[in-house]
Amino acid sequence: MENKELVMEALKARKQSYCPYSGFAVGAALLCEDGTVFRGCNIENAAYSATNCAERTAIFRAVSEGNMRFRAIAIVGGPKENEPGDFCPPCGVCRQVMTEFCDPETFRIVLMNGAGEIREYLLKELLPLGFTGKALK
Repeated sequence: MENKELVMEALKARKQSYCPYSGFAVGAALLCEDGTVFRGCNIENAAYSATNCAERTAIFRAVSEGNMRFRAIAIVGGPKENEPGDFCPPCGVCRQVMTEFCDPETFRIVLMNGAGEIREYLLKELLPLGFTGKALK
């Protein structure tokens, strides 16, 4: 799947965002190695710490359905009533969750801004010293 197609899936997911407090809607589309795409949106809560980001929603959805081999994720976000403006990179918690399930050397993070410009990063670029299960052994 091309980056543009994956971003289009993220834009569809963004429409499902539940963000009554921040008004900032985010959508993510997670591409699995078998070609399956899992969408996720941010889901807010009045107790902010209980909020779940779009990226984690997509990853947790995939894992809960037995798919744990991922190639890429596309992320778009911005004020809910507008099209995305700037790039919306994943937060630190989402980067850590990606490190749990994705190969930092090959997992791609695809971002698109409102002008349609696409940027692609490897996970290792966005979280160069990720904490992994190896540290617990």
